[in-house]
Amino acid sequence: MNGTFSPAPGSAPLSQQVRAQARMEARLMMRNGEQLLLALVIPLLVLVGGLYAADRVDLGIDSEPIDLLAPGVLALAVMSTAFTAVAIATGFERRYGVIKRLGSSPLPRHGLLLGKVGALLVVEAVQVVVIGGAALALGWSPDVAAVGVVLTAVLGTAAFGALGLLIAGVLRAEATLALANLVYLLLMAGGGVVIPAAQYGPASGFVQVLPSGALGESFRSALLHGHTDWTALGVLAVWAVVASVLTARTFRWE
Repeated sequence: MNGTFSPAPGSAPLSQQVRAQARMEARLMMRNGEQLLLALVIPLLVLVGGLYAADRVDLGIDSEPIDLLAPGVLALAVMSTAFTAVAIATGFERRYGVIKRLGSSPLPRHGLLLGKVGALLVVEAVQVVVIGGAALALGWSPDVAAVGVVLTAVLGTAAFGALGLLIAGVLRAEATLALANLVYLLLMAGGGVVIPAAQYGPASGFVQVLPSGALGESFRSALLHGHTDWTALGVLAVWAVVASVLTARTFRWE
């Protein structure tokens, strides 16, 4: 009979593909011990270690140490998850053929990027609850600019997620592992994530235009001073756009 069956071959809408990819990525990240180490354990160690150091060394800051450290540690958590964890996981997914199979699906490169960013935002929500809760228990009193916090989290995740995929999409898994960890350590130590850019002296201007510096400054403005740092957000937006375009053009599925 006419009209009994109405097959409609074709791919699902992009938004549906992205949601499905984000759900899968989030589940995989939460099950991975190494990812949880980067997402929660290291930032918490930095928070506690920073407070321990502040009690014994003059860090040259005017505010309470916990009020300064907590936004920086949240920025570090975003960088850990969005950059290092994504780069390493994607590099080995390419090596084992997972990305190749995704490449044979209707999911485009930018859909893969959007799916990973969506998953990262889910994981980061868990980070905010755990790390923020620990900071509050240690005496943190944030002065919150909600718009600044949300925009910083979204743009920071997009920028570092795209940078992680950029590395993972062109290098072998072992090289991605080494480079992602090296960049992470360098940015954590000298990229203005945990410590304000002003503490870097003559290099402060350079630190502020790094994605790590912009992320840290924006979180500190939104959670320490209670206002939105539009300059830092602009820097993050530029990094997000440039890295996304480069990723879309260079990412290899295998």
